[in-house]
Amino acid sequence: MSDDEADPDLLALLRQSLGLSLTGQKDTPAETKVLEGARHIYDNSIDVAIDSQGTRAAAESIWTSMCRKEYSTKTWSTHELHPKAKNEDTINLIFTIDLLNFSFWSESELDQRFAVHYRDKNWTGYWSLVAALQRALDEDIPITSSDFWQSEDECSKDLVRWVFRSATNEEIPLFDERLACLREAGRVLYERFNCRFLNCINEASGSAAALVNLLVENFPCFNDEAGFEGRNVRFYKRAQILVADLWACFEGEGYGKFRDINEITMFADYRIPQILHNLGCLRYSPPLENHIRQLKLISEGHTWEVELRGSMIPSNSLKTHIDLSHRLQYLVRGADKDPDSPATSRSQCERGPNRLLSL
Repeated sequence: MSDDEADPDLLALLRQSLGLSLTGQKDTPAETKVLEGARHIYDNSIDVAIDSQGTRAAAESIWTSMCRKEYSTKTWSTHELHPKAKNEDTINLIFTIDLLNFSFWSESELDQRFAVHYRDKNWTGYWSLVAALQRALDEDIPITSSDFWQSEDECSKDLVRWVFRSATNEEIPLFDERLACLREAGRVLYERFNCRFLNCINEASGSAAALVNLLVENFPCFNDEAGFEGRNVRFYKRAQILVADLWACFEGEGYGKFRDINEITMFADYRIPQILHNLGCLRYSPPLENHIRQLKLISEGHTWEVELRGSMIPSNSLKTHIDLSHRLQYLVRGADKDPDSPATSRSQCERGPNRLLSL
């Protein structure tokens, strides 16, 4: 190569840094790398193991239940608290919900835990969040507006506390952290997406994985990662829930149309291990089992926490665990958003639980 010729490697590096594709080369499909991390956790886990026999039995039971209840994307909007309109206001509400959808844990008695009174009912857990936001909108408080979040005068701490006022003496857990999430998201939407989350969706160009990556790259509160056995592993729980909620709400069309929705995995939270263990799907080592039975805290980032969360996520080596993990999440959340299939059809149910075990 002469001194006058451009170095092709340097040109390729420059194109990559500018986000440009090579001439004649197709863009590489987006990947979240969540499954890759799950495989690493599974391969190196010491204190959490998957029981294949228990998983098979649970899969049969859950599959039967899902067929009987006829879950589909339409189910999402049937809940009285979920929005019914298919417009940008609904997108903003879903973004706000999943921005704040974390940790409703309480050690108080059931009747003393944080609850939101709305439409003549007391709502707890995830539904308390949705009820609080819907109640605020009914009261003409623009709680889903990123412009509102940025103004500490209009969106004051006291007003946000009013939005999440409780029907009990216990306030919403991690109130300050939730308020910080709103402020942060407001700044990011202003600086990066012209104050519209819809622009973030459009930038993903119909890719679920690309939207997840945009969320975790631009909004720190969605960046859900941990270190495990010499590697960084990704969970991206709420980012994936947000994509799944959009897909379910819009029934896989319009703003919810994603060509790679199958890239969305199980949502690794702190509730699913309890269910999987009770169903006989997960087995714990004696030290971990004793720790849990004594109701001792497992700190964030601890090896046990990472193993518990990682064992919930489907990977290519966990054939019998894939659909169980997906479907169990929807049963626990009372939703139907199955990232593995746009709708649970009657014909699929007729094929029986073996479909779960053959994927």
